[in-house]
Amino acid sequence: MPAWSRTLAAAVVGFAVGAGAVSGGVYTYFRLNPTPPPVAVGPSVPSGQYATVSQTTPANPPLGPDTIANVVKAVSPAVVKIEASVPAQGGAFNSPFFNNPFFGSLFGGELPPSQQVQTDIGSGFFFNSQGYILTNDHVIHGATQIMVQVPGYSHLFPAQKVGSDYATDLAVLKINPPKPVPYLELGNSNATPVGAWVIAIGNPYNLSDTVTEGVISAKGRPLTIGNRNYRNLLQTSAAINPGNSGGPLLNLAGQVIGINTAVETNAQGIGFAIPTSTVEEILPQLMKYGHVIRPWLGVFITDDNALLAREYGLGTQSGVLVVAVEPGSPADQAGLQAGDVITAINGTPVTTASALQADISHDQVGQRVTLTINRNGQTETVAVTLGQEPNGPITMPSNASSYFN
Repeated sequence: MPAWSRTLAAAVVGFAVGAGAVSGGVYTYFRLNPTPPPVAVGPSVPSGQYATVSQTTPANPPLGPDTIANVVKAVSPAVVKIEASVPAQGGAFNSPFFNNPFFGSLFGGELPPSQQVQTDIGSGFFFNSQGYILTNDHVIHGATQIMVQVPGYSHLFPAQKVGSDYATDLAVLKINPPKPVPYLELGNSNATPVGAWVIAIGNPYNLSDTVTEGVISAKGRPLTIGNRNYRNLLQTSAAINPGNSGGPLLNLAGQVIGINTAVETNAQGIGFAIPTSTVEEILPQLMKYGHVIRPWLGVFITDDNALLAREYGLGTQSGVLVVAVEPGSPADQAGLQAGDVITAINGTPVTTASALQADISHDQVGQRVTLTINRNGQTETVAVTLGQEPNGPITMPSNASSYFN
């Protein structure tokens, strides 16, 4: 792959899930699978039907010796431990999950070769009284069985997956409790300032009901882990470790303002959480459809410029360069190729990858769009019918760089 198409991250990050993690670099290209537009909140999809979402920012109580303890006492009954049974791919010792020096394994790296199922430990929390649980998709992705430990009960509850979204790494589970369960309120992450105190609760390294505290260190952090491209994460100094994934990040009013998700493995006090602003957009679709409806073009793109045009002999110095086309995607079916430069969509000029993403995100699955492209110096138009984005990992083809060699 040419140097321009990939820059290695200065630090290694991984999921905060108990049995393993994936690390990866930060790519300079964009996968054109945009964040979905928010679901309209109205008679058809009332957000209050699914979760309590606060529209105000409560004043934090005065800090004192019992402030955090009081919050923890109030919210802990709604925080659960999730045990997901996942088939070991290619045998346990071939899995990076069992040999990662930072994340380790619930089995200490000594899983017998005959054991073909690994148990991932994560966290979650009830967001309404009916037994619905929010967690990370990577906690339960590929699981053949999901069991939930609920405070106050001596037995585990089997859980079913209501919906999941690979792109934003969110999932909803459902158990059938014998009586209504305590639940947490979703707070306003947008109104939570950098420097605000936060509390993380979860099950790191299978140490149940672990509490850590810190502050919001930064907001709007982009992050790439494996094939997941997060675009808007909260960064926190609250300690987050394997097993914390899916657990709540709370303000001092006891509201959830983030879903603990990832950790910086080469540092201390650098963890990441999905903000509730993202949850509020995604949750109605997970509850209603089981997945998120996103228009899908199916190309990997990067901003073109004069340097790339000169270096690779592109036919234009402006537009968005197609680095790779996903096999079987709408773009592939329409005949788009690596090396094409998209200069307009529906007649509107496009100069940046983010602008093209924004244009596509406002369209609908099944909608027909016209792309103006420059191919080897010749201007052409290509009609593409947008598809539904797959709910899973999308990997750049291994031969993606061949055009530029």
